[in-house]
Amino acid sequence: MPAYRFCPLCASELRWRTELEDGGPKSRLRCSSCDFTHWNNPTPVLAAVVECVDREGQVLLARNAAWPGRLFGLITGFMEAGESPEQGLRREVMEETALQVESLDLIGVYDFQPMNQVIIAYHVAARGEIRLSPELAEAKLLAPQKLKCWPAGTGQALAQWLRSRGIEPQWFEPGPA
Repeated sequence: MPAYRFCPLCASELRWRTELEDGGPKSRLRCSSCDFTHWNNPTPVLAAVVECVDREGQVLLARNAAWPGRLFGLITGFMEAGESPEQGLRREVMEETALQVESLDLIGVYDFQPMNQVIIAYHVAARGEIRLSPELAEAKLLAPQKLKCWPAGTGQALAQWLRSRGIEPQWFEPGPA
């Protein structure tokens, strides 16, 4: 993620400065002209293990059109201001797949530092005809026993969901893009 270079309030150059905060000294990008601080807090990302209840409980995986290669993952999206994680996930699943969400159950919250994100993952029971948004290049449905998890971010959520169903996760290591 690109770092801010200039203050959004006064356009002065931001500099790394260490200051004493509640938790002790913390180095952040700060403006020496107006005291603006770029907090660089993680972004909340919503993730759905979408179980298609009208397709024998198969799980929907999708490939984002912007991703290189043929990697498939969970349905994900950014939470919008003014919505709860549950509202945001209902919106994302509808926008990206056209599926109707019947229920949501929190799987867990996961740290994804490479993208400065916090992933809030849910099991989503959904039904309907799958129609992918232009954001997604393709999708596939797999029985839970055939799913393979990946080591980072949403792959950990998928593994936890599988374990909650009595299925020991299978793992794969994605290759270079």
